[in-house]
Amino acid sequence: MQSFYPQELRLLRALKSPHKIQRFLEDLPYHHATSAWSPRRVLHERSAHCFEGAVFAAAALRINGFKPLVLDLEGIRDSDHVLAVYQVDHHWGAIGKSNFAGLRFREPVYRSLRELAMSYFDSYYNLLGERTLRAYSRPVDLSRFDHLDWMTTEKPVWFIAEHLCEIPHTPVITEAQARRLTRLDKRAYAAGLTGYSKH
Repeated sequence: MQSFYPQELRLLRALKSPHKIQRFLEDLPYHHATSAWSPRRVLHERSAHCFEGAVFAAAALRINGFKPLVLDLEGIRDSDHVLAVYQVDHHWGAIGKSNFAGLRFREPVYRSLRELAMSYFDSYYNLLGERTLRAYSRPVDLSRFDHLDWMTTEKPVWFIAEHLCEIPHTPVITEAQARRLTRLDKRAYAAGLTGYSKH
């Protein structure tokens, strides 16, 4: 599929469930480079950040019978967070690569995308301890970029990131609610930074 090499396909097909895909991502070092690697490059480099992890997970989901869907969580005074999302029995789950412990895997138990997005609310904070999640996008089917060989190109896949930034996002809280938000307590803050990588 899209010119994956046989050994690449064998590896991807071995990731037969969303949980196995997540486990594979957990074993990859998190890197901070301003890159936009394709799934093939992630396999070659054996490293990924948030965006690259989500795009890789979408490709692995596709190889194993799911749609290659990604969703963007939009933050304020913070980076966006991209997830690969999937459905089992009409319920949503997510796969994510993150430097923050709480922004990764979700079991497929959420009845709506809003429920799924809100499950990240308290874990989505910046290094000042501010809760920063403000909106989420609709799922984007990455097969729309097949003509650009998004799964196997050696070129950066910034076109996916740009599309996610351009599409409409649904707010998760009102401006009044945002003004009343408190900062995380020290224990929750420290828990979320478990395994945090600075480099």
